[in-house]
Amino acid sequence: MTSALTIDDLLCFSLYSANHALTRLYRPLLEPLGLTYPQYLVLMALWEQDAQKVSDLGKRLDLETNTLTPLLKRMESAGYLSRRRNPQDERSLIVSLTDKGAGLKGEARHISTCVIEAMGGDLEELIELRDRVNALRARIDQA
Repeated sequence: MTSALTIDDLLCFSLYSANHALTRLYRPLLEPLGLTYPQYLVLMALWEQDAQKVSDLGKRLDLETNTLTPLLKRMESAGYLSRRRNPQDERSLIVSLTDKGAGLKGEARHISTCVIEAMGGDLEELIELRDRVNALRARIDQA
């Protein structure tokens, strides 16, 4: 007879609790910049490619429009980005960085280094872990 699983046996709980630990790790690093973790992810995506459609940004961040829209409105009010109608399709919005939002890239440069150090500093190991988690997510998405 096998014993019942405990919460500590569940991969889903390990991933869930690791996600919360990462959010707690980022909080004091982002606080001086006045950013939340989701806002930081939006900025990261826009630093990679500015002037994106909201729908494309949502796909990139794996966020539904009803989650992303209020986040973008708060970031626009804070002066980090602007939203404007897409000239090719009036039904969609284009999100672009403001000078303030673009300027945060330099201020946030140290964050990745701090996070890598907090996770043990072995970049090769962290890249392998990231790739394995991404492969797992892809398999789950296909299931």
